[in-house]
Amino acid sequence: MTIEYFIGIVARFLLNFEFAYYLITLLQWYNYSLYRIIFMHHKFMWHIWFFLLPLSLATALQIQGYTEYVMLIAIALLIALGIWRFKQDKPLKFTKRVQRFFALCLLFVLLDEGLGILFETSNPFMNLLPLVFALVVSNLYERVLLKQYRQIAKDKLEVMSRLKIIAITASFGKTSIKNFLQQILSTHFSVYATPRSVNTLTGIIADVNENLDYSADIYLAEAGARLKGDIDEITQFLQPQYTIIGEVGAQHLEYFKTLENITNTKFEILNSSRLRKAFVFEQNTLPKDLDSQKKKLISFYPTGCRNVKATLEGTSFELEYKGNWYPFHTQILGAFNVGNIAAAVSMALELGMRMSDIQHSVSKFEPVPHRLQKILTNQKLILDDSFNGNLKGMLEAARLASLYEGRKVVVTPGIVESNQESNIELARYFDEVFDIVIITGTLNAKIFSKHIVKAQKIILHSKESLEGMLKACTLPGDLILFSNDAPNFI
Repeated sequence: MTIEYFIGIVARFLLNFEFAYYLITLLQWYNYSLYRIIFMHHKFMWHIWFFLLPLSLATALQIQGYTEYVMLIAIALLIALGIWRFKQDKPLKFTKRVQRFFALCLLFVLLDEGLGILFETSNPFMNLLPLVFALVVSNLYERVLLKQYRQIAKDKLEVMSRLKIIAITASFGKTSIKNFLQQILSTHFSVYATPRSVNTLTGIIADVNENLDYSADIYLAEAGARLKGDIDEITQFLQPQYTIIGEVGAQHLEYFKTLENITNTKFEILNSSRLRKAFVFEQNTLPKDLDSQKKKLISFYPTGCRNVKATLEGTSFELEYKGNWYPFHTQILGAFNVGNIAAAVSMALELGMRMSDIQHSVSKFEPVPHRLQKILTNQKLILDDSFNGNLKGMLEAARLASLYEGRKVVVTPGIVESNQESNIELARYFDEVFDIVIITGTLNAKIFSKHIVKAQKIILHSKESLEGMLKACTLPGDLILFSNDAPNFI
């Protein structure tokens, strides 16, 4: 074996694992959907710089017989990926799935090089075969594994025959509804809810297997979707007795193309064979072909709402129930949360709780982290709304900020997975309310730059410099609104 041949082996080994690292990182970000990586990725140039260009150069050099120079490509890519990794706010998590993928990569790379040495042959066009085989085998294995885990979780739910399952979906607000409902029901029942924003079938299966206690009376689960059929899969697995469909809007329009497609997908949550009652936001449009039997199980909320007052100090309102009006007050900010609270109230009443107990629970609500959470720090008022990424919610956060008498600063990437019109409307409103608009990332930078004309605007291509920028341009007494947040890969 010549030194050039050995260098070629090392170079191919490095390139395969560099491509594998890039690919598995993106797969983890996009819920292991190759389709979304290819067609929905917001930074397609990454595919060129970290995959297509180095692959093309390495292949061309091998064809020309300059195998030893492929090592330079591998080293350059290693450095580039190292810099890229440290700029990401969501680096790769080395889960068991990721570890299995790299183990398969190693196996197929060793097999490929072993066969090459044995038969004294090397084909530049087949350098990626180990990665392709690893991806295919990994996908097949994970599907089999998921099927087994699903059955284990299904068996567990069947054993817990007294468990009431409440599934919640919406274009926006489902996590807030879940948190509000958990706080109300926990005063009378043993309640477990999916953690954070876990809302995929895979995440729910893992949650049932690992976290759901057999002593729980009620299980609250979010159901999210990026494709038609996603919510139906979750519904067929959980078979919830109760469902809540919060506000349906243009969120994720990038994936579903039309509002009708979004609506039809959200209403898949009614496909449960055990469904007793479904609470649906009153302004939602029902699917055209919705089954008449399912319509009979629907109750709209809120049945009546008046005297809504939403300020920086809290929110008060009245809800109508069986002809009577009941007052509510909460520390939770945002007029849009009245609908989310009404959903939780309706569900709690359905489960037999008294209105007086529900009113007391609502008055004790703890703010949900990163969802219009008010924080006083360093003589500044922070409104952390970084987990709220829909137009209605972001406009309401800006309206609340407008009530503040001092200087106002907003940090935002704009709206992700929505249309241009929504971002234009948001930019114009921000321009009226805020003194300084800090735009993070490049996704909506052009739209905001064009429509922010009164306020001072600052564009940050990366969030790394955000902390320093805030220290430099804000003063004691300022209000700072963090409106939506998007990871650097978006």
